[in-house]
Amino acid sequence: MNLNKVILIGRVTADIEVKSTATSQSVANFSIATNRNWVDKSGAKQEDTEFHNIVVWGRQAELASQFLSKGSLVMIEGRLQTRSWKDKDDQTRKTTEVVCERIQFGPRSSGGGSSPSASSKKEDSGFDDSLEDNVPEVSVDDEIKPEDLPF
Repeated sequence: MNLNKVILIGRVTADIEVKSTATSQSVANFSIATNRNWVDKSGAKQEDTEFHNIVVWGRQAELASQFLSKGSLVMIEGRLQTRSWKDKDDQTRKTTEVVCERIQFGPRSSGGGSSPSASSKKEDSGFDDSLEDNVPEVSVDDEIKPEDLPF
């Protein structure tokens, strides 16, 4: 049995732009950052940040560009894919990215009318973690056809 499954929860590193393939299929490429915190042997707190390249297709790509912006919290569920190409110097380049199969948007910050208890929970990023009940979930079952892939 084989399994290629990735689940990431992180923050978008830049605003998302959607492009279209020759067959008018929407595609969005962006990256998210995830953090890991731990205490080393000497008792010092350590932090490491990883950046993950994400590819989203179809209606989910359009929704991602509409609802996500730099700093947005997002959950990506998908599969790892490595692709290669030749650069202008004829060198072979490779990249590994997560092809998104399901996306879930994180809580959105409330406008000006948040309660004192909610505003005290706000992080520097502007997200209000008390809004977890209002997290929209996007699950689009568009099948990706090989002829729609740009590579």
